[in-house]
Amino acid sequence: VGQRYLIQHSAGSGKSNSISWLSHQLVELTDNKDTSTVFDSIIVVTDRVVLDRQIRDNIKQFAQVKGVVEAITEGSKQLKQALEEGKKIIITTVFKFAFIIQEIKSLADKKFAIIIDEAHSSQSGTAAAKMSAALNKTEEEEEETTEDKILRIIEEQKLAPNASYFAFTATPKNKTLETFGVKNADGKPQPFHNYSMKQAIEEEFILDVLANYTTYQSYYKIQKIIDDNPKFDTKRAKKKIKQYVEGHPQVIRQKAEIMIDHFLAEVIDQGKIKGEAKAMVVTSGIMNAIRYKLAFDAYLREINSPYKTIVAFTGSKNVDGKMEDESSLNGFPSKEIPEEFKKSEYRFLIVAEKYQTGFDEPLLHTMYVDKPLAEIKAVQTLSRLNRAYKPDKKDTFILDFVNSADAIKAAFEPFYQTSILSEETNIDRLNDLQDALDNYQVYSETQVNELMTIFINGGEREQLDPILDECKQNFIDELDSEQQVDFKKKAKSFVRNYQFLVQIRSFRNSYWESLKTFLKLLLNKLPNLNDTDLTKGILESIDIDSYRVELQTTLAIQLEGGQEIAPTPADTLGSQYDPKVDYLSQIIEEFNQRFGNIPWAENDQVWRFLLEQLPNEVSQDEEYQNAKKHSDRQNAKITFEKKLVDKFQTFIFDHTEAYRQFTEDPDFKVWLANTLFNQDYNQEAA
Repeated sequence: VGQRYLIQHSAGSGKSNSISWLSHQLVELTDNKDTSTVFDSIIVVTDRVVLDRQIRDNIKQFAQVKGVVEAITEGSKQLKQALEEGKKIIITTVFKFAFIIQEIKSLADKKFAIIIDEAHSSQSGTAAAKMSAALNKTEEEEEETTEDKILRIIEEQKLAPNASYFAFTATPKNKTLETFGVKNADGKPQPFHNYSMKQAIEEEFILDVLANYTTYQSYYKIQKIIDDNPKFDTKRAKKKIKQYVEGHPQVIRQKAEIMIDHFLAEVIDQGKIKGEAKAMVVTSGIMNAIRYKLAFDAYLREINSPYKTIVAFTGSKNVDGKMEDESSLNGFPSKEIPEEFKKSEYRFLIVAEKYQTGFDEPLLHTMYVDKPLAEIKAVQTLSRLNRAYKPDKKDTFILDFVNSADAIKAAFEPFYQTSILSEETNIDRLNDLQDALDNYQVYSETQVNELMTIFINGGEREQLDPILDECKQNFIDELDSEQQVDFKKKAKSFVRNYQFLVQIRSFRNSYWESLKTFLKLLLNKLPNLNDTDLTKGILESIDIDSYRVELQTTLAIQLEGGQEIAPTPADTLGSQYDPKVDYLSQIIEEFNQRFGNIPWAENDQVWRFLLEQLPNEVSQDEEYQNAKKHSDRQNAKITFEKKLVDKFQTFIFDHTEAYRQFTEDPDFKVWLANTLFNQDYNQEAA
């Protein structure tokens, strides 16, 4: 009891089954000295509802004796009762566990095994400290001084001595390695046990998701559409423009067609997973996910495809004046998404963050990525494809519009074999941060200790506020803007580093505990620093002139492993953002050089006109709008074709070749009219 074990278990290789089996092994574990069991209860902690349900079901399959497993589904009272009654296996989420901390009276006389799934996320922030505090809690001693109380708080935040920790993760972070890992011969923290990605692939428990990796490159050319030439914040303006063009409906439509055409030709027509293969589309945000959903549905209708899409995101979004959520877009409740996606007609799962981790669907074969991915998030997201489906699933495929193959390789390398932390966090960091904060003279040591004495003895807020308000005024009056930024940055860093180090290191420093509490309270009172947005109006001033998406390369990304994980970086000097402004014309020129520095052909502008500007103009025409509202589909189509020809007349002088094709090639004219009318009419109907 009191040990820590980090198990690095490759994603997709049966981690839930390993947790289930370990739970039952620990239930029956006895002391060598006698026949009594080592642990009173086994607590399985997950941080996601999907995994909670999955592990709960797995453990129940192992447990044939009624009452062995207690799955916490009703909240704090059920969990409290399960702990007090000594239920053998208790399954809960870290959120439920933290919620009832204050209700648990005394658990120090019991011994626990705590199995943590996805340790890097379950043990983040203050939730881990609250969990440890609950297991450590004992009856308060009499005549406890302020110093005693402070030191007790320090002890409460450490990992409980009456519990052993078994932390599972496929992608251990630096703090996870330092908290739960064991030191190797070089003194560097590493997992106690590792079933690596490399070994799992070699033993064919999972597939190599990097074996077929295709990258695309997007090129954009922006134009100014206003007469004035205002100034904007250069850096943030370029970022906004990039987000605008990447989320533009026509850009998304073009990418959607590439994805669907690829899926039908290279996945379905090739009989992948005997024709049952499915795909995930990873988007950069909720609005883009919705736009992809609309674009996919429209194109699938146009080509008469039998396949359907499901979109997944959290919350709701206003789209063209209408609030949309998963249910309104999918036609069924959010909780039914995993089961609905199993149906044969649903082949595309379009996600915005949701289901990028913790989603287990073996029929997922292909992933289309339109979002920056890095480090652990890249590994977790792309690993959704690695589930085996023997003997029919023989490979996977990734098509990436954003990330380079080198960036993905760098993300995977530290987790391919055994993850090792290059060095431990230096505790002197807290000394350096304390010295820097003290030197700003926002507070005095006397004020810190006075506030802590009031706080630790249950003082009311009105007793704390005078001290905090005085320090807040010092912050405002005595520090310039750059010093204010640096103070807040270092204060947050001190709190974050202290709460982590106090769990894993043996040190007794009551002032650090007092300073941590003081800074947490003070930070809530400090004003938000001025950061004026100098990009307002930028999107109303520009439009897309041309765009193109080009295939770059398809390759197998080869991994070697052995790259160590760096510790949490030391905090550097914070500084207030200093915007550099420039004229809109210069911003556009620099943007086009960065993202559109290619030989642009006339066709790029022609196709933008044909597929975006022209249909927009026809769709907004009053005569065509009346035909749609007051006539049938056939008459609406006749009006659409007439207006299409009228609008095209204005285009002939600048684009004579396109006009020649439009007027002399009847097949082209019919194709264009049919395509644009179906797109407009179907979207209106939807």
